[in-house]
Amino acid sequence: MSGFVVNQIADPTLYGDPQRLHQFYDWLRREHPVAWADPEGFRPFWVVSRHADIRELERQPEIFNAGPRMTLLPIPVEQANVAIFGVESGVFPLTAMDGAHHQAMRALTQDFFLPKNIRKLESAIAQHAAAFVARMAQDEGQCDLATDIAFWYPLRVAMAILGIDEQDEARMLRLTHELFGASDPAVRRPGLTEAEHIVAVKQDYIAFFDAITRDRQANPRDDVATLIATGMPGGTEMSAEERLGYYVIVATAGHDTTAASIVGGMQALLDNPEQIALLKAHPEMLKTFVNEAIRWTAPVKHFMRNVTQDYTLHGQTLRAGDHVLLSFGAATRDPEAFGDADQFRIDRALNNHLAFGHGPHTCLGQYLAKLEIEAFFTAFFAQIATIEPAGPPIYTEGSFVSGIRAMPVRYSRLPQPVEPA
Repeated sequence: MSGFVVNQIADPTLYGDPQRLHQFYDWLRREHPVAWADPEGFRPFWVVSRHADIRELERQPEIFNAGPRMTLLPIPVEQANVAIFGVESGVFPLTAMDGAHHQAMRALTQDFFLPKNIRKLESAIAQHAAAFVARMAQDEGQCDLATDIAFWYPLRVAMAILGIDEQDEARMLRLTHELFGASDPAVRRPGLTEAEHIVAVKQDYIAFFDAITRDRQANPRDDVATLIATGMPGGTEMSAEERLGYYVIVATAGHDTTAASIVGGMQALLDNPEQIALLKAHPEMLKTFVNEAIRWTAPVKHFMRNVTQDYTLHGQTLRAGDHVLLSFGAATRDPEAFGDADQFRIDRALNNHLAFGHGPHTCLGQYLAKLEIEAFFTAFFAQIATIEPAGPPIYTEGSFVSGIRAMPVRYSRLPQPVEPA
């Protein structure tokens, strides 16, 4: 196989060191925009890292299928996924589907996540954001912004949308971190291999959501869990595996990536304090700040695509049967797509990043995520006067969905108006 070999992209520790990661991305885009990877313990694949090239491939889902290989996983973990999701029988989560069936599955919840309907949630989300920022008052001017606040806030929104009780939030948060952090020894369950860990986590998901399905099928409610539990995409009943995959996307991917953007956006502001002053002076820039925080953080580092027919890109022939890793993390800092790509700029008006994907698999929840992040920072600047690091941030070592998992900060609160007696 021709092409420069870039096996380090599969090293989870790379993602725990943002400086090293972005140096690697810069080199990859510049020198090897279509590279070959054959790391030990993984099936080989191509790596595409430039913004324009990823858009080109994502616009052709008939050539670059989303399934069956969806993400970069060691071979034993892929085999564990087969055991849980039945991939060999053709049953995949939503993000690994294509064509008419994928569209029918998206249609189950697509209307709910349209901007006009998401705006109906604006008041409730603003209340959640204000309440979680207010929790910082209980921490005497110091907390871990990630583990104490940011992880819990979008989780509460996701659970409310699904109609799941608050008492189950801690369980769901733990499962989410275990799902996306399986390659990180600090997250993995003690004494288990990565494959064993994944099997255990997904069995816990099955037990939890099977109970939700039984309840909603017997007692339908006005929530997204009912749409999933009773949905008939294309007039056919979903399999248990498809239903589980849908729940996992809504319950985990949405809140984890939103939390990562909140924490990553805050870290970017701390690293660029002049941007805090600019944002306070120009609150109308909040929307562009939110989009820049998402670009900067790029919580979803990649998705895999499966090649169905030969295709040539930058002189390299991607053969039918090959696999391609689309490096969204690299594309969001591509200087060919963004001026001052390595600068965090809250006034970045032209910001067509790929952090939500592109094409038919563009994230369903992108408008909800933006609203949640905007609501959080609105509440934050209304209640918090100053903020500074109280220690270095710690990043998850994971190649799929990753970001800051610990962020100690010190802060002071603004004086709050006194309620009339």
